[in-house]
Amino acid sequence: MARAPFQVLIIPFRRTEKGIEYAMFRRSDSGYWQGIAGGGEDEETPSEAAAREAEEEAGVSADSHYTLLDAVSKMPAEEIVGTLLWGKDVLVIPEYCFGVEVVSAQLVLSHEHAEYRWVPYDAAIDMLHFDSNKTALWELNHRLLRSLAD
Repeated sequence: MARAPFQVLIIPFRRTEKGIEYAMFRRSDSGYWQGIAGGGEDEETPSEAAAREAEEEAGVSADSHYTLLDAVSKMPAEEIVGTLLWGKDVLVIPEYCFGVEVVSAQLVLSHEHAEYRWVPYDAAIDMLHFDSNKTALWELNHRLLRSLAD
């Protein structure tokens, strides 16, 4: 499989009696907290890659409802794949962000994550390592709260 020149970030959420909770994932290799992240493969669209990555890394059903967020960041290609995989002129790649509503409180982790936690927005934003994750979470939370008010 060929790696496509983009990254995806997926933030699972659920609605509970206490309000909206977000799943945060602690990476096995580095220990920092983030949403689900991964890259596109072959001719996948960002939406297809998001559904595949969420299923592979957390057991999120592929038929779950995904919301494409406006938040898009650029990431250094070398930091993501360790080399200039797409040639010397592709220095940065986009990261497309999604929210996904899950109905099951139990997620199934891949080897990429040591643990996950369901937490409210304030705890989630404090846990996240990357600013791009914080921006995506802020947007998702804002959209969800607005939809409750409508």
